[in-house]
Formats: sequence, structure tokens, C-alpha cells
Amino acid sequence: MITLSSPILITGAAGFVGKNLVETLKAAGYENLLCFDISDTPETLKDYCARAEFVIHLAGVNRPTDPAEFYTGNAGLTDTLLAWLEQANNPAPVLVTSSTQAELDNDYGKSKRQAEDAIFEHGERTGAQVYVFRMPGVFGKWCRPNYNSVVATFCHNIANDLPIQVRDPNYEFPLVYIDDVVQCIRDAMEQGVVMADRGVRPICRMHPIHTVTLGFLAETIQSFPEGRKTLATPYLAEGSIEKKLYSTYLSYLPKNAFSYPLKMNVDNRGSFTEILRSPERGQVSVNHIKPGIVKGNHWHNTKNEKYLVVHGQCTTRLRKVGTDEVIEYVTSGDKLEVIDIPTGYTHNIENTGTETAAVVMWVNEPFDPEHPDTIFLKV
Repeated sequence: MITLSSPILITGAAGFVGKNLVETLKAAGYENLLCFDISDTPETLKDYCARAEFVIHLAGVNRPTDPAEFYTGNAGLTDTLLAWLEQANNPAPVLVTSSTQAELDNDYGKSKRQAEDAIFEHGERTGAQVYVFRMPGVFGKWCRPNYNSVVATFCHNIANDLPIQVRDPNYEFPLVYIDDVVQCIRDAMEQGVVMADRGVRPICRMHPIHTVTLGFLAETIQSFPEGRKTLATPYLAEGSIEKKLYSTYLSYLPKNAFSYPLKMNVDNRGSFTEILRSPERGQVSVNHIKPGIVKGNHWHNTKNEKYLVVHGQCTTRLRKVGTDEVIEYVTSGDKLEVIDIPTGYTHNIENTGTETAAVVMWVNEPFDPEHPDTIFLKV
């Protein structure tokens, strides 16, 4: 049973997957991570193999100058790791990340397949639980651009106003997101739960897998910078590839480009500034209202709004169309309170304080001048 104090060996801990895994485990409270990487000595790995209660083997070679390094860096390192586990009589479970290229007949694929075979044979000899995960292309924050990830390269280049190359827009390939990879590893480590193929030597697979085309990838990532001008948010449904790509893209923004200006519509009453808009999630804006100023006096058939005074004091008044009763709500930035504006109620908001008020407003649909659904009527 793995606990937060269990010694967990992670090889390749400074790599892309390793760094994400290590930081996630630290945040979850794991306090005894045995992190091994290329700068550490073989003696360190030997010591860690004797102490570990779970082994996560991420280290490997994918772009060497000499193809022979595939075998020393993938199969060879795996052999060394397993030999030291067996020498220490350590039956700790071993999880290794392989590649879908293990199914191919190239040097990289062969070296990965050799490493897989070694892991399975280790489990058969020692009785240790083994997990062999085959991963497609992995993307997410901290992945090195212009190396072996097209997503990282596209995100880096587009975020830095650099060109990208799309040789075949219809080329289709699978991807898996780094947070999903980390979760699959944790599921195996903490619960022994994996998605695996049937067979004597079941291959585990990271999930969910997103199959995309190169053209879709380029078009989607290229749309992200435009959102700063249009204020439109991308499609962000839970689990969607777009949501994961957008989070990845933001991690590649240069340090001087985290902020961007908004258009403030200013007049003698104050200002109105839209922050973002989405067809599915509506529109968010900030309204500055000077003391004594009234804004609004309109109603909607289907459109609905929420008001939140975050600074100053305002009185919101509402009257159901066709009736005389006026309902009042006094709210201020001292005690945050959201006011729902029901459909069919004409409404306004007045700054009844002594300083300019700031009101965050949400409406369930972006303003469309062709179909405004806004009817003027004094409260």
C-alpha cells in the first residue's frame, strides 16, 4: 500500500513528464520522492533501487546522435535498473513509460520493445507487479519546443509570433495530455487501476487519446492570440482537446506578453469595459459608475444578467413589466453579493455612494446588435 511517506523512485525526473509528475506528487503531499536523472551517478540509482517501494521509470532516449544510444539509453538503462532491484531483493512494483512506436520496426521502437520485454520478464521472475504504458505524443506545459513535440513547437512559435510549417494538413495522429498521463500513473501507483490490452503481457495505455490532424492543430492554436482582440474564449468544454491546447499555449507566452489592454468605453457617467465573451458562456464586463449616475432602464425577453458590486455602493432597482412595484437591493464592495436580473423585469443600477463604483456584470449571451433583446423602459 503506497502512502504519502513511501519512497518512490522516479527516473527521468527532470524531463517533461518527470517534472510534471514530480510537482503533482509534491502538491499531493508525497514527501519521499527519489528523483533520479541523467546528472546523477549510477551509485545513486543503485541506492534508490534498494529503498524504493514503487518505481516509475520515465528515463529514456528519443533523439540521439547515434542510433546505438537508443539501446543503451532505453533497453540498457532498464536492464540496469531491474538488475539492481533484483540484487536488492526488492519486489517493488515497476511502472515504465514506453511508446506506441514499440510496434514499429525502427531503432527507437526496437529499443522500447526490448525495454518492455525486460520489464515483463522481471515481473515473471520476481513476482513484482509491472505496468508497461505505451504513450503516443504527449503535450502540455514545460514540453521542449523544436524538439519532438509538434504541439510544443506550434504553441511556442505562435505565442512568440514565429512562423510554423504545416506540410500535410490532413496528416492524422494521436495525442495525450500531460495531466492525463500523470493521472494514469497515479491511478496505477495508488490504486493499481489501469486501462490495458488483454493478453499474457498486457500493454497499458494512457487515456484519453485525442486523434487530430495537423491542420486542425495549427488552426486551433493560431486562433488563440486572436482572442485577445475579439475577447472570444476558445471552446473550453471539460476534457476537450481545445481546452488542453489552450492551457498549453498560455504556458509558452513570453514573459512580457502575459497582459494585454482592453478597450474602455468612457463617457461622463463612467466607463464600460468588456473582458471576455463566449457563445456558450456569455459576456463578462466591468462597469465604472460615478456617484449619482443611473445606468440601465431596460428589460430583456430571454437575456439574463448578474450584477456584482466589487467597489463602492450601488442600488439596483427592478420592476416587473406591467406592474408598479419597485424592488430595491443595496449592495457594496464591503460585502460581495450577486444580484440576478430576471427576464421580464426592467432594471437599473445607481451609484448611491460617494466614490466611483466598480460593478462586474455577466450576461448569458454576447451582445448582438442585430438581435439586442434590450427594450428601453424606465423603472
